[in-house]
Amino acid sequence: MYAIIETGGKQYRVQEGNKIQVEKLPVETGNELTLDKVLMVGGEAGVKIGAPYVEGAAVTCVVSGQARGPKIVVFHKWRRNDSHKKTGHRQDYTTLEVKSIRA
Repeated sequence: MYAIIETGGKQYRVQEGNKIQVEKLPVETGNELTLDKVLMVGGEAGVKIGAPYVEGAAVTCVVSGQARGPKIVVFHKWRRNDSHKKTGHRQDYTTLEVKSIRA
């Protein structure tokens, strides 16, 4: 069984046992989290598609860690002006381990 969930403005395809990295969530490591924004559930019984979400469906996850991604360099240069701006960004992520999918 698999599901497509929405969190942090992005969509993820998950199965039981998967580990995914999502945008940072304000949850402590080791806590359980239930994601109820399920867009689609598929499996042997068929496919359920939500409009926009599947009613009664939920994905239960355990937060296995909080981390930061690699540094991304943002460089702006203005031609003929002898000027530039260099900044960086590191995105915060939450690692989730999928325990169960309820349809």
